[in-house]
Amino acid sequence: MTEVLDIIMAVKPVLGALLCLVGGILAIIGTVGVLRFPDFYTRLHAASITDTSAATLTILGMVLLAPSWLIVFKLAAIWLFLFLSGPTGSHALANAAHTAGLQPVIGRLRGRVDSSGEEPS
Repeated sequence: MTEVLDIIMAVKPVLGALLCLVGGILAIIGTVGVLRFPDFYTRLHAASITDTSAATLTILGMVLLAPSWLIVFKLAAIWLFLFLSGPTGSHALANAAHTAGLQPVIGRLRGRVDSSGEEPS
């Protein structure tokens, strides 16, 4: 039994660091999506999906690296707040944009060049 516990204790910091790294990479991917997407709604979608997932992975990694149960409890409270407020805030922003009359971009975007090298009309 102690051998299994020793293996778990040896793998825990590596797994925690890996989860923090993946969460950070996911946050960067979400940032790229916010910069690249054409309109408010797609940018909001990129930000809201990836920030919740990135925060979850990063906090889970920090839980594995935490030295005490008190810190784990605090991280769980932070995660719960982020998990509830992130999607709620994104929904409120999308609803406000829709109510204000902001329309999503549909179809081809101006300024793009098709395969023949000409700008579409």
